[in-house]
Amino acid sequence: MEITDDAPPGAARPRLGGGYGLIGMRERIEALGGTLHAGPRPGSGWSVSATLPVPPGGSR
Repeated sequence: MEITDDAPPGAARPRLGGGYGLIGMRERIEALGGTLHAGPRPGSGWSVSATLPVPPGGSR
């Protein structure tokens, strides 16, 4: 799965607390045997990509 944002860079928003953000997402995905990549896109915007394995006998 990939989620992208093509918005131009803006000022950082204040953190409102709660949640674990990208760190929590990475921990959960890796616990399931997957990978997570996140970072700026070429030009502008941001991308978050997660890959999870399909269990044997599972469907896509």
